[in-house]
Amino acid sequence: MRVARDLDKTLSQTDYEALATLRYTLRKFMDFSTSAAQHEGLPPQQHQALLAIKGNPQGEAMTIGMLAERLLIAPHTATELAGRLIDAGYVSRHPDPADKRRQTLRLTKKSEDILRRLSAIHLREIRDMAPELIHILTHLQADVGGK
Repeated sequence: MRVARDLDKTLSQTDYEALATLRYTLRKFMDFSTSAAQHEGLPPQQHQALLAIKGNPQGEAMTIGMLAERLLIAPHTATELAGRLIDAGYVSRHPDPADKRRQTLRLTKKSEDILRRLSAIHLREIRDMAPELIHILTHLQADVGGK
């Protein structure tokens, strides 16, 4: 934390404004994401879980532990989430061929279709927001290098 204390002495009003604007922009995106997921009938955490499963690197099966790590939730919470996704027909659970004690998660066709629609509109929103985010991040990065 020494670095944070040292940095605090050099923060300018524009640094605070940039940080506040970044947080505001990220909140707007999260609000957009929540609304889009709910429009598809998904709670936001379920949408995030589907994206984490789909976005797992090729060839790597998603486990409950990996899902917990990717969503920054406790393993028992990931187990409950996976159970809800399975009950809703969005995910199927399979024994890991390499380790029968582990369960892997796979998306169903139903979830693939929903996720494709959600991801397309999310990418469009991110692309629309990109210039503003790049401007904010460039400002923050330039100030760090210049101090």
